[in-house]
Amino acid sequence: VKEVEEIGMLLPQVEDCVLNIGKFNGMVSLAAFFPFKSAQAALDNINAISEGVVHADLKLFLETNLPIGGKKKAMLGVGDAKIGGALQEELGLAIQTGGVVAEILRGVRLHFHSLVKGLTAQAASKAQLGLGHSYSRAKVKFNVNRSDNMIIQSIALLDQLDKDINTFSMRVREWYGYHFPELIKIVTDNSTYCKMTQLIGNRKELSEESLESMEEVVMDSAKAQSILEASRSSMGMDISPIDLINIERFSNRVVSLAAYRLELQEYLHSKMGQVAPNLAALIGDVVGARLISHAGSLTNLAKYPASTVQILGAEKALFRALKTRGNTPKYGLIFHSTFIGRAAAKNKGRISRYLANKCTIASRIDAFSDVPTCVFGDKLRDQVEERLSFYETGEAPRKNLDVMKEAVIQAGEVAAEIKIKLAKKEKKRMKREKKLAALSTGDGDEEAGDDLTLPHGFVSWPKSLNEAMEVEPVAEEAPETPQTEKKKKRKKKD
Repeated sequence: VKEVEEIGMLLPQVEDCVLNIGKFNGMVSLAAFFPFKSAQAALDNINAISEGVVHADLKLFLETNLPIGGKKKAMLGVGDAKIGGALQEELGLAIQTGGVVAEILRGVRLHFHSLVKGLTAQAASKAQLGLGHSYSRAKVKFNVNRSDNMIIQSIALLDQLDKDINTFSMRVREWYGYHFPELIKIVTDNSTYCKMTQLIGNRKELSEESLESMEEVVMDSAKAQSILEASRSSMGMDISPIDLINIERFSNRVVSLAAYRLELQEYLHSKMGQVAPNLAALIGDVVGARLISHAGSLTNLAKYPASTVQILGAEKALFRALKTRGNTPKYGLIFHSTFIGRAAAKNKGRISRYLANKCTIASRIDAFSDVPTCVFGDKLRDQVEERLSFYETGEAPRKNLDVMKEAVIQAGEVAAEIKIKLAKKEKKRMKREKKLAALSTGDGDEEAGDDLTLPHGFVSWPKSLNEAMEVEPVAEEAPETPQTEKKKKRKKKD
């Protein structure tokens, strides 16, 4: 950049001159340019810059082209303050960021194809687009929160399914209630009611033969008997076969949704065991998943203080209390845990504060530990149980330091076992791959061996070196000539 001081003072003029290539060339001239060798090298450099790390290519480029020595020390303008700080630490350069630097770099980006010979605007935009796509793909691929996303979607779907199953079950009750209204009072569970609707069909066709199948669904012989008796003296209206078919089909859908909900809950349980085992062990799968979902990710939840986790989900009540100067809420989503329900009314606030504290610890362990184990979660759960009994009976709980020492020892043992198992799995996988590679190369050798000619004196390929030494070479017959024919005739005469 020419005339740095003047440019620094006349910032509005810089903004105007950036758009005009002629004026911009008067302010800026190209000193050095280093193209990336490959797309992978460009991706490595952009990843390093995004993390605020000085890449080896950038360091070499600056050391090669920056003027060392002289009366005036060279000033380097850097667009990103984070990488500017890293360069200042590593190379000891005078760095300037923001203000006029941002405007000059904007002009450089705009007129870059004009500054570099042999580069067109179209080629530059294509290269930028390709790099942008590969950078985004890499970021998505190595996203630390990608497992959290599955938990967030699962818990959202679980809540939606609960609402839908409830609504659809009420619709089945209302629809089938016209035909058999007594069944509503006998069977209270939604899923069981839909199964009974499928099983009974037309109540007039219900007989004692169906008692066994009804007992299997209701799991109570007295209840099955009462359903049979109610069907004989029901006040319901008659129903046509086509209406009954529609009710049965709809109830079948509700039953399948209820079955899928159970499968989804199992999936959520397994996912929480992989991603946040300590949080799941402490507070349960569903409440833990709701906390992660509300925070946005496990990392975000780990960054929250315990006071925020305590009222997470009760933001409306909090701001209403602040506005009206009333009492602030004592708990949010953690109210759904069993601990707060079991505590006495006067101790609910205390136990919610204590539980939020332990949830914060568990989420931080899960977010930043290398090998996920549920040891800390179990220990933290025991601590909450002890605190509950302390509020009820007055029995003093164990000290946190002692509990954590035990947990650290146990967690180390469990982590070592997991690492051994993983190492064994890796060894087995490597062996399998080696066997497959050996088989593939063996097949290739056989095919190659078929094409090769046999060595002189051998009828077939020897299996080993010893065999090759033992085999006597087969004498080849020499081609017949007129002289050999005469010798043969003489022998016959003799």
